[in-house]
Amino acid sequence: MLIAQLMLQPADLLLLDEPTNDLDIPTLEILEESLLEYTGALVLVTHDRYMLDRVSTMVLGLDGRGGAEAFADYLQWEAWQAESRQPAPTSSNQATRPRQAMEPASKKKLSYLEAREFATMEERIAQAEDMLAKKRSAAEDPAIATDAARLLSTHAELETAQKAVDELYSRWAELEGKQG
Repeated sequence: MLIAQLMLQPADLLLLDEPTNDLDIPTLEILEESLLEYTGALVLVTHDRYMLDRVSTMVLGLDGRGGAEAFADYLQWEAWQAESRQPAPTSSNQATRPRQAMEPASKKKLSYLEAREFATMEERIAQAEDMLAKKRSAAEDPAIATDAARLLSTHAELETAQKAVDELYSRWAELEGKQG
């Protein structure tokens, strides 16, 4: 019902994350027909390959290493994935050893404490970014421009807040990489 209500409101961009979960067949058909009639841009995240091929005009494929590529349909992306998984021919075995050494590390699961840390990471980053914004506002306050001591301490606090945000993002990337 919520999706149906959203479809009635004017919008230029519609973001849908797994919209087909828990829908029966008639509702799926209505959703697909509505999406086909939608005139704006649609960002669809789904595991439903049939719906993806039927509704999308472009598939954005992510390679898992930070890269992305645009494709006409799912089959084209699948072929690209198969090509990228094939090992490149090398003249020595030493070139493949680092990759083989890295693969087991990337398949590790998170420990209990790391999983708990990962679960709260987005909230902690948001809080740190809020603190950074407050410190940035304080550093940009014209009232402290003539007070050198306050200006130095405010900028030191700003740098500390920026470092905290950077460390959280770094840790998040580390945990995400470890999770696979």
